[in-house]
Amino acid sequence: MFFIKVFSNNTKYQWIIFLSLSCILSGVVSQQPSLFDAVTGLLRDTNNLYLGEPPDAEELFSEYDFVIIGAGTAGCVLSNRLTEVEDFKVLLIEAGGSEQLFMDIPVMATMLQFTDANWDYRTEPQRAGCMGMRDGRCSWPRGRVVGGSSVLHSMMHTRGNRKDYDRWAANGNPGWDYASILKYFKKSENIQIPELRKDKVYHSTKGEMTLQYPSWRTRLSDAFLQAGVETGGRIVDYNGEKQIGYSIIQFTMNNGTRMSASRAFLHPIKYRKNFHVAKNAMVTRILIDPWTKRAYGVEFRKGGRRYIVKASREIILSAGAINSPQILMISGIGPKQHLTEMNITTVVDLPVGYNLQDHWALGGLTFVINTTDSIRSERVATFSNILEYFSHHTGPLSAPSGTEAIAFIDTNNPNDLDGYPDLELLFVAGSLVSQPSYKQAFAIDDRIYDKVYGPIQDRDTWMVFPMLLLPESKGRIMLKNKNPYTKPLIYANYFSDGGHDQKVILHGIRKIIQLSKTKAFQKFGSRLHDIPLPNCAHHKFNSDSYWYCAMKTITNTIYHHCCTAKMGPREDPGAVVDARLKVYGIKGLRVVDASIMPHVPAAHTNAPTLMIAEKAADMIKEDWGIRIKPL
Repeated sequence: MFFIKVFSNNTKYQWIIFLSLSCILSGVVSQQPSLFDAVTGLLRDTNNLYLGEPPDAEELFSEYDFVIIGAGTAGCVLSNRLTEVEDFKVLLIEAGGSEQLFMDIPVMATMLQFTDANWDYRTEPQRAGCMGMRDGRCSWPRGRVVGGSSVLHSMMHTRGNRKDYDRWAANGNPGWDYASILKYFKKSENIQIPELRKDKVYHSTKGEMTLQYPSWRTRLSDAFLQAGVETGGRIVDYNGEKQIGYSIIQFTMNNGTRMSASRAFLHPIKYRKNFHVAKNAMVTRILIDPWTKRAYGVEFRKGGRRYIVKASREIILSAGAINSPQILMISGIGPKQHLTEMNITTVVDLPVGYNLQDHWALGGLTFVINTTDSIRSERVATFSNILEYFSHHTGPLSAPSGTEAIAFIDTNNPNDLDGYPDLELLFVAGSLVSQPSYKQAFAIDDRIYDKVYGPIQDRDTWMVFPMLLLPESKGRIMLKNKNPYTKPLIYANYFSDGGHDQKVILHGIRKIIQLSKTKAFQKFGSRLHDIPLPNCAHHKFNSDSYWYCAMKTITNTIYHHCCTAKMGPREDPGAVVDARLKVYGIKGLRVVDASIMPHVPAAHTNAPTLMIAEKAADMIKEDWGIRIKPL
C-alpha cells in the first residue's frame, strides 16, 4: 500500500509512528487521556497520506434517491451496491469521522476504544453480570467512524451455522434459509488462505473483503489446536460445511493490515459521481409524514448547522443495534407507552428496542506459563517490530490484539461433528496483564484487578474466553430522553434466563481447564491462575458455584449486540421489520444492520451483517425494477 511505502522510507514518519505506538502499546496513554489525545492526534496528522477513503462532500443535494444512515459494515456494503446503478443518487451519513491510518494496525484493536471512534456505551447496572466492573456497568464499544465497528473489532470472520439461518426462515422469514443466503456470504469474500481457496462450494476469491490467516502468531496457538485434537476434537474450516472443531481464526485482513468495511467497499467507489458521504453528521430524526406514514427525509446536524435531506425512494437505517432503535424511537417509531413517557408522538407502535441479544463470556480465565511465548506490550512496542511492520506488514504488530485461534462446541451433542455449536472458545495468546490498557478497556474495577491480577502482572500468560453462542437471556434498549445526543439506556439482562446460559459458560470453563492439562500446553508449564475474585472467595475455588460467581463478576461482552429491530412476520408480536427489511406501518423506510436479526447467530456478527447488507441491496434493487444478475 502507498502509505506503508511512504512511512518505511521516511525517517521523520518512522519516528512519529515509533514514538506514538510505543506510548500507546506500553499502556501509558490509557492512563492519561490527554496524552492519548495528543498521541493519536499526531498519528492523525500523518493521515493526509492515506487518501483512499471517499471525501466528506463539500456540497450536498437537497434530495437523493436513497439516504443511508450509518457508515458501518452494512452502510458501506449498501453504498457500494446501490451506486452500481448509475441512476441511483446515494447519500451516506456518518456521525463519526474518517478512518485513520493507525486504526488499520491489527494489534491496535483494543486501544481504539480510547479514541473518539468509539461511542463508548456502558450498560445499566443489573442483578447478575458485570458485578466486577466499574459501577457494575459493562463497557460496550461501538464504532463511531467511517467503517463503523469493523474498524474497532478484532477482525474475526465467522459466518455461523446453517441452522441459525434455517431457524430465521422457519420463524416466518422466507428467503433467509442457509441455502438461500450462502451466496451472499460468498459474494463479499476474497479468501486468500491457500488450503481453503479451492473449496468453491463454501468460499470465493471474487469479493471485496479479503480473508487471511495472520502472518505472525505465537506457538501457543498451535498448542491450542493440538490440545483440541488431544481431547478428541478435529481441525476444521468453520466457515465451510461443518463448524464443530478447532481452527486458526480467519481474519478480515489484507497483507497484514485491517480490512475494514470502508476499505473494502467505500475506497473503490470514492470517485462515483452518484455517491456522497457526509461525515461528522449526527442524525437527529427521520422525517415522516403523519398522514401518509411515509418516511421522506432525514434531519441531521453537521458543523453546528441543521440540515434536512429528502429521499425520493427510501431511507435506509444502518446505524447498528443500539443507534438504530434509538433513531427509530426518537422519530416516533417504537413502543407507544415508552414514547409517551419520553414526550414523543407515536407514529407507529412497534416493539423497537426489545429482543436485545449479545454474546458474552467469563473474562480473565488465565493460565500462567514458564516461557516467554505470550504477547506482551513491552515486547511488541520495539523499534525493530514497528519498523518490520511498516516495511513488510509482518511481525507482532500484525497480530489482531492477541486473538489467534477458536473452537466451536455443541455442548448438547459433543460427539456430533455436524452439530449446532452453542459454545465458542476464543483463544488469546496473552491475558488481562499482557497490556495495561486491557483493564481500562474492559472496565474492570481497580480493586478486583489489583488483588487478582496484580501478582502476575509481569508473567507470561494465555487465556480463553468461554463464550455463550445461543443465549436465552434478552435485554432492551430504551431512551433516557428524546434528545438524540443523549446516550440510550442499555439493559443487557445477562443471566436473566433462569440458568441455561451460565451452564453453557461453565461447560466452557471445564473444557478450557481440560485443554490446559494436555501435553500440548504442559510443554509451556501452563497452570491455572488461582487467586480467587474477592467477592467469590467464599466459594471453594474451582467449584461450580465459584465459577458461576466469577462469570457474573467479570462478564465480558464479545461485542455482538443485535436483534433490537427484529425481522419477523406481521403476526409476530416482536417484529419490527418484514422479511424484506421494511419497517411495518411506514413507507420508504428499511432497517439493514444487525438489529434485524431475529436471533443472534453462532457467529461473530460482522460476517452475518455483511451478508444481510448484500441480500438487502439485491432486494432493494428488485423492488425498484433493477434486474439482478445471478451469483
